[in-house]
Amino acid sequence: MNVRNWLIALAAAGMVPAAAQGQQAPTAAPQQAAATPAGPNAAAANPSATPAATDPTPGASAVAPATGAAPAFDYAKPTPGIGQPDGRAGLQDQFTPVGREASAFHNNWLLVLCAAISLLVLALLVWTILRYRRGANPTPSRTSHNTAVEVAWTLLPVLVLVAIAVPSIRLIRHQYSPPPADLTIKVVGNQWYWTYQYPDNGGFEIVSNMLKEKGEAAAGTRFRTDDDGPRLLAVDERMVIPAGKVVKFIVTSNDVIHSFAMPAFWTKTDANPGILNETWVKVDRPGVYFGQCSELCGARHGFMPIAIEVVSPERFAQWVALKGGTMPGATPAAAPDSTAATTVSPAAAPTAAAPANSSAPAAGAAN
Repeated sequence: MNVRNWLIALAAAGMVPAAAQGQQAPTAAPQQAAATPAGPNAAAANPSATPAATDPTPGASAVAPATGAAPAFDYAKPTPGIGQPDGRAGLQDQFTPVGREASAFHNNWLLVLCAAISLLVLALLVWTILRYRRGANPTPSRTSHNTAVEVAWTLLPVLVLVAIAVPSIRLIRHQYSPPPADLTIKVVGNQWYWTYQYPDNGGFEIVSNMLKEKGEAAAGTRFRTDDDGPRLLAVDERMVIPAGKVVKFIVTSNDVIHSFAMPAFWTKTDANPGILNETWVKVDRPGVYFGQCSELCGARHGFMPIAIEVVSPERFAQWVALKGGTMPGATPAAAPDSTAATTVSPAAAPTAAAPANSSAPAAGAAN
């Protein structure tokens, strides 16, 4: 078969190179690129698309129809006095079981015990000053030992320490013996921002930076408003967790030692490079809560805020979907096989070969 007959056979089979048919390769490339993002209106938008756009073979060219832009997540507005400093001298209101237990232990027991000890010492001091002053006792006592007093000042501190140790050890046990986690989040400290990874929801990651004030932000960039949170505590990306669920935090660092601290949750865990520390929370009240890095970590240590938004489980699932993640147990959409586009299906093989076979006699006749 000469070259002319060979070209005729290939042209009949649809396999002739573009240059042999008088077409230029750069002309076909834009058409294919335009046909690749196929959607419901692809044929109407590009009538000159090549047949590759309707290739029934599954593969990289088979993309899901466009569904439009995803709706933005409606983040909550912070509540003044809840989950943020409000000028009080005491602890913030607590919203976790461990936090409520620790707050009650501090306010109802430790402070009461400290006040009682202080009053006792003050009373003894006043009594000693009045009873043993020079005017009331011109001849000083020569007593050097008193068995009853020595036994008392030895046993009383021991009893005080026991009274503190029992509820303290119980609190530590509850804090470091968490129930089974419903959600795990990896918290990573960086100089000077936080990243949060959701391994239970597809492994997506969000990066959280502090929002600057309106006069400090560059033109056209986002700046802090009251809806974001207080100054130096508002962030561009909040961590979102579901209400009523046990959330385990795995805390580490990429550079230096940081500290993941959330006062309203009674949580403060060091983030050490190369070490994984764990803590947990269970928050029932939806809302926005703020914390900060509590370990001196460099020049911008004071600009590493933490913002956690607690939402209902349904809204949490919506937020995960908007971030490109999946909920546990949900079946993700099947990803197209990138290798299938180059695989010829058995049904298509005879169809492609038939024109070549039927053109062979024509080539022979030409001879």
